[in-house]
Amino acid sequence: MWWSLLRLALASAAAVLFAYGLDRIAQLTVRHLAARRGTGAVGVPLLVRRCRLPLLALTACLLLLGALPWIAAPPAAGEGLRHLAVILAIAAGGWLGARMVALLADSTLRLAVHRRDPAWAGRARTQADLLGRIGQAIVAVVTLGAVLMTFPAVRGVGTSLLASAGLAGVVAGVAAQSTLANVFAGVQMAFGDLARIGDVVVVGGEWGTVEETTLTAVVIETWDQRRLVMPMSYFVGRPFENWSRRSSRITGTALLHLDHHAPVALLRKEFDAFLAGNGLWDGEGSALQVVDTTPTTIVVRVLATAANGADAFELRCQLREHLVGYLRDEHPYALPRLPVAPAPGTRPAGGDTGAAAAADDTGGTAGPPGG
Repeated sequence: MWWSLLRLALASAAAVLFAYGLDRIAQLTVRHLAARRGTGAVGVPLLVRRCRLPLLALTACLLLLGALPWIAAPPAAGEGLRHLAVILAIAAGGWLGARMVALLADSTLRLAVHRRDPAWAGRARTQADLLGRIGQAIVAVVTLGAVLMTFPAVRGVGTSLLASAGLAGVVAGVAAQSTLANVFAGVQMAFGDLARIGDVVVVGGEWGTVEETTLTAVVIETWDQRRLVMPMSYFVGRPFENWSRRSSRITGTALLHLDHHAPVALLRKEFDAFLAGNGLWDGEGSALQVVDTTPTTIVVRVLATAANGADAFELRCQLREHLVGYLRDEHPYALPRLPVAPAPGTRPAGGDTGAAAAADDTGGTAGPPGG
């Protein structure tokens, strides 16, 4: 028994030393290749750095598993050691597989970013992130299943589980209906190009930027640094605004309520002069129009295009502030006022319904000409 424990310790130490030596040789080889090829081997150090630890763990477990006959442990202890080594090897293999999936998704994203197209890069990032998460989830499920199948009790019920797989699938689908709906909605959103990481969206009346996508949810960063976590199914089953799906350019709008005497022509000239010297305006489009009237005011709408939603918001705030200040300083009569006295030409107050009440200040009649 003691001799078997000593052999186990020696085998474990030999496996660790062999894995360490293999790691050093791999690092020196990668550095040598990177030095000789310059930038041609950039992806190789990344592969070694990401997969180094799981690969060493897998190598050590396989070496220990191969050394079990030499250890010559008692049957019961030997079977337990073999089972433990197999479980550790499967876990290390799953760890390595998850790292490989993440590295593949990252490499795909790097290739997409090299196209220097922001829209394409955002779409590729969203799809690669979602596929990476799905792949890692599949690797985790397969690894867990492989570990469980090493136990005889689980293998004994495996046949009955497979026989009732249809019923189990229906039960699992009903129990996880919400989760599965979000996963499928995420796939539809990513490959349907509904929203990408970095897109500016308006969801539930909140304006923000898509910061992260998971298997079942979307994280939106609002303008005031809050985080909205929305289920994936929301973006498939309900309407939402995407301000940067095809292009980030957007039109900013500001409304001004002014008096009917407001000099619209002078205001339009000041509007054009202000836009010409403003760096937020992209020069694509602008307009100042009277779009509505009320009994006491006119409604003036100013439009200006900007490169993105943030610039458009800042530009329309500056426009509103500048034009109101211009009217206050140069044409104060153009600002809206609350009437506190009868305007010239109105009927005098009182119950007189005769001709005097119908006549205006100039002696004319209140009705239309020829009435």
